[in-house]
Amino acid sequence: MQTEITAVKGGLCGVQAAIFKIVSMLQKLRQDFMTQKQIYRAKWAVGALLLAQSIWCYGRTEVIASEAQEPKAEQASAEAKPTTSSEPKPEAAKAQQQAAETDAKDAELADKLANENLPRAESIQLAEPVEVKEVVLNPKSAPEPAVAEPKSEPSNSTATAPKPAPASDKVSAAKALVILNTEVPPSTTTRLSWSPEQSFEMISTPTPVLIAHGVKPGPVLCLTAALHGDELNGIEVVRRVLYNIDPTELSGTVIGVPIVNLQGFRRSSRYLVDRRDLNRYFPGNPEGSSASRLAYSFFTQVISHCDALVDLHTGSFYRTNIPQLRADISNPAVVKLTQGFGATMVLQSAGAEGTLRRAAVEAGIPAVTLEAGESMRLQERSVAHGVKGIHTLMDHMGMVKRFSLWGDPEPVYYQSVWVRAERGGILFSSVVLGDKVDAGDLLGEVRDPITNRKTKIVSPHDGRVIGMAVNQVVQPGFAAFHVGIRAGEGAILEPEEDIETSSTKKSTTNKEVQQVAAGKKPVSRLAPGEDGLLNDIENFEYD
Repeated sequence: MQTEITAVKGGLCGVQAAIFKIVSMLQKLRQDFMTQKQIYRAKWAVGALLLAQSIWCYGRTEVIASEAQEPKAEQASAEAKPTTSSEPKPEAAKAQQQAAETDAKDAELADKLANENLPRAESIQLAEPVEVKEVVLNPKSAPEPAVAEPKSEPSNSTATAPKPAPASDKVSAAKALVILNTEVPPSTTTRLSWSPEQSFEMISTPTPVLIAHGVKPGPVLCLTAALHGDELNGIEVVRRVLYNIDPTELSGTVIGVPIVNLQGFRRSSRYLVDRRDLNRYFPGNPEGSSASRLAYSFFTQVISHCDALVDLHTGSFYRTNIPQLRADISNPAVVKLTQGFGATMVLQSAGAEGTLRRAAVEAGIPAVTLEAGESMRLQERSVAHGVKGIHTLMDHMGMVKRFSLWGDPEPVYYQSVWVRAERGGILFSSVVLGDKVDAGDLLGEVRDPITNRKTKIVSPHDGRVIGMAVNQVVQPGFAAFHVGIRAGEGAILEPEEDIETSSTKKSTTNKEVQQVAAGKKPVSRLAPGEDGLLNDIENFEYD
């Protein structure tokens, strides 16, 4: 209102100045065009005009002031009582409520992070080569520069941070991920490290953990490899998947641990330094054996953050597997996970007690084991299948948009058998991975190089070769061929680890091996005194 009054007064001054100017002009023109009497008449007319103009304008100022108050009163009334047409719809009100709740949670998380003073991970290009000391010897050196950055400027927290999302998209913005005592902002790819509290070498050896935290919210998918240190294919699968993720196009988070068992990897061994199998001790025990403590540390610090888990393995002891998923398909959440891998064969298996997969499922985390290829070798076809399967899974979970073209769908096998050698000698295979066989078909033969005696190995069932040993020297009772049996509709069969067979009715294997292979004496429950050590007992049937 004060603005309108000032404008009116300014206009009055302008009119008065114009009138005085006219009077002065009349005085100048008096000698040439006007008489004295005419000048006096003009001055009286101008005076009357000024008086009338002043009365009218000052009255108009009050009118303008009152008119300026009316729209504000109407606006206040409209805000206090909205019309029917402007009432928010139920959907809009619900969206506003969700946005408010999200803002409150974000503020609570920010306060929590600020109080804990956690280091903030710096976004890096995972595919860029780095020095070993930056990854292992000093794993926390990378996030240090980000700690000093003001928390009020999240745009400086990552090197590849996207442009701020519009206010309407605020509900779909991802939150920071807190893992391994580090805050990982959205749209970040980084390399952290998991350090168990103890090490056999008396020196803590951090294990690299690769993280891709997307710009949008979504599930947390974990990929683990080399739980057995001599299995190489899974390491390359994790590397290819994590090093080719664009966090600005990712919904959710991918956590990859390429080498869980660094001790075994350095020695090209399946086991830990003390010959324990780390994949028989999950979820672990903080007061148990060294393997139990390692398993507990890894499970609580890394696996507990997962919404789904894919544990990557290969065949063991010079055996190879066709790409296959081992999963407990009695669990609906696990079945849903297997459906995202494209044309990948599925083998029913609840998993041995102590395996990472089984422990995760028992903790409510859907998990599968992806077996592909053989140990001690890097096989391109197995690696490519694993990468393609995980990319398809990520698309199935809504994490990325990626189209993968697969062939005919693969079956689900509810039962499988290991066919063993009757005698020792050199194994010569007659089939290859993926071959379909009928009962009585020749799988291979064992030849004695001294006596030249040949012993045939035949399939006891109709099925498909899903795993087999490479040609090598074998002992009596050696498991040579793994045959998957596709169950008929409505069939109820035993789990795969409870099945034991050989090429003849009478097996020459010792009693201890028979009990373990038959599932009557699981490897994770060895008798007192054996302490879980795996030397001569075969456990290749498990993950």
